[in-house]
Amino acid sequence: MGDLVEQLRSGLPAEAVVTDPDITASYRNDMASFCEAGDPAVVVLPRTVEQVQHVMRTATALRVPVVPQGALTGLSGAANAVEGCIALSLVKMDRILDIDPVNRIAVVEPGVVNAVLSKAVAEKGLYYPPDPSSWEQCTIGGNIGTGSGGLCCVKYGVTAEYVLGLEVVLADGRLMTTGRRTAKGVAGYDLTRLFVGAEGTLGIVVRAVLALRPTPPPQLVLAAEFSSVEAASDAVCRIMEGGHVPSLLELMDHTTIRAVNALANMGLPGSTQALLLAAFDTPEPSADLAEVGRLCEQAGAVAVVPADDVAESELLLQARRLSLVALETLGTTMIDDVAVPRSRLGRMLSGVSAIADKYGLTIGVCAHAGDGNTHPVVCFDAGDPDETRRARESFDEIMALGLELGGTITGEHGVGVLKKEWLARELGPTGVELQRGIRSVFDPLGILNPGKVF
Repeated sequence: MGDLVEQLRSGLPAEAVVTDPDITASYRNDMASFCEAGDPAVVVLPRTVEQVQHVMRTATALRVPVVPQGALTGLSGAANAVEGCIALSLVKMDRILDIDPVNRIAVVEPGVVNAVLSKAVAEKGLYYPPDPSSWEQCTIGGNIGTGSGGLCCVKYGVTAEYVLGLEVVLADGRLMTTGRRTAKGVAGYDLTRLFVGAEGTLGIVVRAVLALRPTPPPQLVLAAEFSSVEAASDAVCRIMEGGHVPSLLELMDHTTIRAVNALANMGLPGSTQALLLAAFDTPEPSADLAEVGRLCEQAGAVAVVPADDVAESELLLQARRLSLVALETLGTTMIDDVAVPRSRLGRMLSGVSAIADKYGLTIGVCAHAGDGNTHPVVCFDAGDPDETRRARESFDEIMALGLELGGTITGEHGVGVLKKEWLARELGPTGVELQRGIRSVFDPLGILNPGKVF
């Protein structure tokens, strides 16, 4: 410990090296349940690329594990410390280095908060689409590490589609540049995509070149009430099959609606079993909403309410953004992140309901319905050992159901600690072997975020 701290301080400002156990304890874990975590030996908060390189050279020399961290808003344990590690917090590297309207790119450091970037580019008439639910706290580095998504994915895609290039500090301290600043580029293997979603196991992202879009028109939102999740899912299929491109297509089940009403008194229809929110940011959104409303009625919607203006639309979206926070008021939460083909969304939702009944638990579901990406949230009393056991077993059954339906164990939250076993099931032995081989090329000593993903 003494040698580690001394060597770190030789290349870092005094305030960048933290050893006070009362402070380092706050860097133990992210927001996931059921994920083991250790006590970091030291927390470092670099401000420059050179300082990150010094940390990695020190870690390599002393064979000390390093756990990269952002805002710790993750939901898979990917940022959890391991015992005796260096917790490498990148939140102080928070500069927006360039916003280029001609080339439609932004160059940022990893500690830039998603909402801060979004607001900065908006001032120049540009748009950074990825918007995770924690967008006001989460960092771009964390978004890249987990391959985050958000509400807009059905039209605009996920983080991976906006990362054009990276600067990465490797495990031994070398600096590598990947990707490009150009609109097109296919030179060599796509190492940029390899780092997106790697959860800090291949290197430390210290700079990112991000693609931007022109600011779209303000979106209008429609709310459709259904008497069952199956009917709401049928509406999703009709909308997508009809060739519509909503900017947002979100679903909340009855449990989630009640939780949001209890938290924020938003007046959502408490008797409905499913609420579907559809939005369009097209030049004529009212016409698109009218057509989608007709499809919802054909699928059995009991009420269809289009927003009259942007303010009303934002109110409806706020209800969706509060979903996970509201469910957290019902107890400890274990948040799943299973994506299935859109055509099987109804089977996924009804299956989750059956699992909730089987285990006698409250499980609310909110979903990026246009992507088939569901977020079943298991609510339980962490002080009750039997209920905790049932929560864990229900989580595993939900994961198994997703794979059975041809889905994936994570659409945007990542693997971390929580889903290592399930990743192995999804990839199979050959897939795991090859991915471990790739990891060993970048990190032969195994010091980068050990115990995560595999």
